Amino acid sequence: MTAVEWTKAQRESSTSLRAERVSARSTPVRTCIGCRRRELAADLMRVVAQPTAESGQTVVVVPDPRRRLPGRGAWMHPTSACLSQAVRRRAIGRALRVSGHLDISALEHYVENRHENS
Repeated sequence: MTAVEWTKAQRESSTSLRAERVSARSTPVRTCIGCRRRELAADLMRVVAQPTAESGQTVVVVPDPRRRLPGRGAWMHPTSACLSQAVRRRAIGRALRVSGHLDISALEHYVENRHENS
């Protein structure tokens, strides 16, 4: 292999590696708060904590399927197994950085309906 061929091969390999890194960076990866596996954000569901009007102690955790609600979000698989693991590990409150009583009934309802429709 001549020097010219060698530099050409190096240049091609470095550009292909650079392209792979850019494409890997362009797809966001998040960690599920239930099972702690890393997945593409498109495969996970975003959840957000919203304070209730009647009581300052209760916080409602709602799904954010459009990923547009304000506030700190957490990511999880839209399955009942990951939801139950997150509740058991108390990971929802930690991930959303809220304290007090968490009302996850809207989240449970969303996961049940999503499972039925799939």
